[in-house]
Amino acid sequence: MMERLTARTRLPASIHSPAYDRHALKPGIVHIGLGAFHRAHQAVYTDAALAHAFGNWGIVGVSLRSTEIAHDMQAQDCLYSVVARDSSGDSVRVVGSIVEALAASEDGEAVLARLADPAVHVVTLTVSEKAYGIDPVGGGIDHAHPAIASDLKSPTRPTGVIGYLTEGLARRRDAGLPPFTVLCCDNLPSNGRIVRRLVTEMAAALDPGLAAWIEENVSFPCSMVDRIVPAATAETRARAEKLLGAEDRLSIEAETFSQWVIEDDFVSDRPAWEAGGALFVENVEPYEKMKLRLLNGSHSLIAYLGQLQKLEFVRDVMGVPENVALVRRHMQAAVRTLDPVPGIDLAHYMDQLVERFANPAIAHRTLQIAMDGSQKLPQRLFQPAVDALSSGSDGAEFAFATAVWIAFLKQADTLDDPRSGELLKAAADAVQADDETASFFAVPGLFPRGLQANRAWRNRVNSLLKSLG
Repeated sequence: MMERLTARTRLPASIHSPAYDRHALKPGIVHIGLGAFHRAHQAVYTDAALAHAFGNWGIVGVSLRSTEIAHDMQAQDCLYSVVARDSSGDSVRVVGSIVEALAASEDGEAVLARLADPAVHVVTLTVSEKAYGIDPVGGGIDHAHPAIASDLKSPTRPTGVIGYLTEGLARRRDAGLPPFTVLCCDNLPSNGRIVRRLVTEMAAALDPGLAAWIEENVSFPCSMVDRIVPAATAETRARAEKLLGAEDRLSIEAETFSQWVIEDDFVSDRPAWEAGGALFVENVEPYEKMKLRLLNGSHSLIAYLGQLQKLEFVRDVMGVPENVALVRRHMQAAVRTLDPVPGIDLAHYMDQLVERFANPAIAHRTLQIAMDGSQKLPQRLFQPAVDALSSGSDGAEFAFATAVWIAFLKQADTLDDPRSGELLKAAADAVQADDETASFFAVPGLFPRGLQANRAWRNRVNSLLKSLG
């Protein structure tokens, strides 16, 4: 029986292992959202920061829903491997920056204790767009969101990310402690400002004095993160086992590319993430829009093309020359909605994206990317379409991507999307021959007003939808 990866495992010399004393490492970061992306991104940057300048920056990883991942982390002394893959081969890194794993559904009080711990200076987040409980119409907290509703009713026993942040900050204020910095790493436009609004709105509903304290004392820097990290499979784990000589149930694969741009606005100290290549800037927005519109927008187009064409992986979609032409056309339209991005050659960035999407070593499922379209497309496709129309363009490329998404919705029996009921009803109601998308445009808050009011653009979506058959 193969040994399980733990701190006692003797790893081959070829494996990149933690270059610091893990026994001396104490927690300084709480990360909420202990999924594959965090483990292949922020935890790796922290691993590099610790190797460069050791300090008490160990990560307490929190899983809000799954208990399995926390148990697996505990069983492996919080060690796991990241296999970076491209056409030149594989490289393996065992990451040691996570020092504790908690399942909030099992021990929420332990999570709150860590949030109230004065040794914790930074709380990072990767919980996905839908977990925040954002009102799709008004943009504040959605009182109908299950976690928001529950946490407003029982704030000292939170279940959602906004509830945990609010209660954690309340305990620090009540104890006379300084706050922590909240660093959102999810694909939301101006993600720090969104989370600030959500937390202060929840605090205001519970305790206006707390809301004022948060407004005055807490920092919510924006950030942009980038690395393609497919969901792990049995093949992933088998490959890791062969490379490590030990069983690693937490192994993940990722591309070699990685990027992290962070607004340099922290209330206290932070790790030297620059050592891993992180870029600290005054304004993240240009980088964020670049990534959301060029990478994520194209990724969504690829995902829905793949679903319509029965192509399982992104690399399969990019193996069809006609699809590559569509993706490049989409990028050319999206790049015209961007301002210059400091230090970035956008033409080179787009060429890089095409190469990354076609990476034959990365098995990224189109179905994985296609989920949660109602949460992703407003910032990836719809707002760029508004900007394109405002500048005199006809927005045809964004209309095409929208038509491909609606064609995907119309053929779906089930959807992995928090608004699945509304979208499936819209698909069932899409019977008007001259305005097949009317039911989708009627879904509250789904499309921005600039698109709802533009009948010529909707007619274009209708026409393109018919052409997709």
